Amino acid sequence: QAEEELKETCARQDLQLQEMGRRERLLRADVGRAKEQLKSFKTRVMQVCSPAAVGAAGRAVTEQQVIEKVKNISEESQKSRERERHLQEELSSKLSEEKEVSESVEVFKKSLCELQ
Repeated sequence: QAEEELKETCARQDLQLQEMGRRERLLRADVGRAKEQLKSFKTRVMQVCSPAAVGAAGRAVTEQQVIEKVKNISEESQKSRERERHLQEELSSKLSEEKEVSESVEVFKKSLCELQ
């Protein structure tokens, strides 16, 4: 009986090991695909940034230069959004002022007409 239990335990452990091996292979394949995707993305970013990031000497672009360029673009984008928000607020304020002035002019015209 002990021998049977030992055989069953060994069989279960073999199945577990096989399952763990299968999972490991799947994970390795996923990691490989992720690495390829990252490499492809990195290559595309370098290609896009390369013309803008090449120095005066025309030397090859480093990853650090691309990172800096992306950071600069991101900061410029943020500043543009803030500027746009500020201009929208300013425009809204000017429109409100214009509306008030227009209403005042209408009241003034009406008063003038009543006086005549």
